[in-house]
Amino acid sequence: MTLEPFERVDGTPFTLSPAALLRERGEPLRAGRNGVGLNEMDYGDVVYRFQDSGRLEEITRQAPVLSLGNVVVPFAALASFIGAQDPMAFERAGFLVSPRFGLAFDPSQPFWVTALARHCLPQWQTLGGLAST
Repeated sequence: MTLEPFERVDGTPFTLSPAALLRERGEPLRAGRNGVGLNEMDYGDVVYRFQDSGRLEEITRQAPVLSLGNVVVPFAALASFIGAQDPMAFERAGFLVSPRFGLAFDPSQPFWVTALARHCLPQWQTLGGLAST
């Protein structure tokens, strides 16, 4: 997975609309509303989550290796990398969230990594009662 934090994942920009995604990839394997009120389009290898307005919130995909600029981090080392590189990182609902790199992942669930749009960080921060900063 190649991540440009808050900008794009593997070349897909966070400005992508649901209609553009359907044109590019066709119908998803599964589509529906998730437990936090986002509309998911699941293609098996990648899941896109949109607000009702069509704004892209998250892109989740398997990432045995994460590429951040000129740094390559294996999933097994991702938690320690985030701990060392992002002093603002926090845990929520079993996920390690990195505001610096715009990602969230469950270290116990290899290799799924969720890239976040900048505007959805406050929701992750307030999950579990932490006020956004």
